[in-house]
Amino acid sequence: KQKIMFNKIKQIKDLRSQAKTIQSALAEIQLEGSASWGKVVVKMNGNQEVLDVRIDDELLSQKTKLQEAIREATNEAVKKVQKEMAGKMKEMGGLDAFKNFGM
Repeated sequence: KQKIMFNKIKQIKDLRSQAKTIQSALAEIQLEGSASWGKVVVKMNGNQEVLDVRIDDELLSQKTKLQEAIREATNEAVKKVQKEMAGKMKEMGGLDAFKNFGM
């Protein structure tokens, strides 16, 4: 029984380690979404954290257009990041890696 318990603890540690590795790899990914012909750009990393937002001065006086452009640019960045994340997960063994841990 003790050996089984030790194996489970080791599996959990291995799983945490793998999750941290994946998270680190995703943090290195940086993608941009843009809208209004590039007048609004949102940069995001693979953990879906917004790193930067650039707004052309021309849109600062047009609140409704600016809000819509930020929404569009953010959604585009999220889609690009999700696609990249899926590829990175597949490259790193995907969900099959977690199946080895009986999860």
